[in-house]
Amino acid sequence: MAERTAFVREVLLPGGPEVVPRLDPAACRYKLKFGRSRIDRWGLFAAEPIPARRRVIEYTGERIGRDEVYRRRLRPRMYVFWVSRRRAIDGAIRGSGAEFINHGCEPNLVARVRKGRVLLVSLRPIEAGEELLLDYRITGDTPLLACRCGARACRGFLNRPPDESGAPPR
Repeated sequence: MAERTAFVREVLLPGGPEVVPRLDPAACRYKLKFGRSRIDRWGLFAAEPIPARRRVIEYTGERIGRDEVYRRRLRPRMYVFWVSRRRAIDGAIRGSGAEFINHGCEPNLVARVRKGRVLLVSLRPIEAGEELLLDYRITGDTPLLACRCGARACRGFLNRPPDESGAPPR
């Protein structure tokens, strides 16, 4: 019974409202800090200026397969980043803190997947105090998720809606 309770608490329901984000300094190349986000709950912010085209933080966590991602889909919040067709990283379990980076339709970070690692790289200079944002680019049959980024060019959804022809998102 204790094992089942631990699985539910640690694997199915991590990152609950009582959880305070933790930052792994070994995964960071610049000084970063957590704060309340205008977009959603917690956000990760630059604590110093970050130049363009620089690795900012590595997205880390438990490495899992497709079946385990499917099992964990029941979570109210997902922190899964796909690194291949069959493998993903679950940032909710031993994550670097990058799992708290919010979605933005005008992001200042881009993900680079290299040899099973996810490196988040600055797209442009980022000012101290600026929230780090990543375009989640959600695809597949996921229902449309409303976006709250507030960007001028906000597309309204975290994922890309199908076009009028019914074609799937690109």
